[in-house]
Amino acid sequence: MTAVSLTVNGIAYELDVPPRLLLADLLRERLGLTGTKIGCAMGACGACTVLLDGEPARACLLFAVQAHDRHVRTVEDLSAGGEPHPLQVALREHHGLQCGYCTPGMLMALAPLIESGQPLDRDAAREAIAGNLCRCTGYETIVDAVVEASRR
Repeated sequence: MTAVSLTVNGIAYELDVPPRLLLADLLRERLGLTGTKIGCAMGACGACTVLLDGEPARACLLFAVQAHDRHVRTVEDLSAGGEPHPLQVALREHHGLQCGYCTPGMLMALAPLIESGQPLDRDAAREAIAGNLCRCTGYETIVDAVVEASRR
């Protein structure tokens, strides 16, 4: 077992974990944060995307010990005071989700861009979601939602 100290969604944790425990498994199984999905378990689909020190990272490719002394933000932390994040609102309004499996990863990949306040055009939105796979929507409604959320 290895001692790990990390902050997840603003809460500090001190945990003993097996050295090979994946960050995704720590979040889901040990902390009960099941919004982080495991899709391909190879880093190709983006369903497990979280923010690690403010940058998108694939939680299925990181060991929990790699998050030692770092800050992790998951999809559960996006809403503020019970109010949905502007990107969540835009996805709902533009029907930018169907089954919802890819949605947490999409949200976490896009949140830093939306929160920067910089307006995004359709090309920038497509580039921002290029590493996240959705097998349901065809991406156009997601792109519409990203562009709208960046304007809010």
